[in-house]
Amino acid sequence: MYSLYVLKCADGTLYTGITTDVQRRIHEHNSLKVGAKYTRVRRPVQLVFAREFADRSSASKEEARIKKLSRAEKFVFIDSGSRA
Repeated sequence: MYSLYVLKCADGTLYTGITTDVQRRIHEHNSLKVGAKYTRVRRPVQLVFAREFADRSSASKEEARIKKLSRAEKFVFIDSGSRA
């Protein structure tokens, strides 16, 4: 199982990623050097959206789609919990 997740950073920006363990990944983003370079300087981060996918390919395709959305569209996506 893979999960797509969206984090809100301390500076108000959004970060989107995929993982097999959302809680572990949030911990990494907030406190370890293995978190993404982008979030390392924008701590703390907060989970604002997560959805599970059956395989990595599906999660990656949705991640790519979300990354192409505008900031406003991403917030609509997060708020609706569904496709924007």
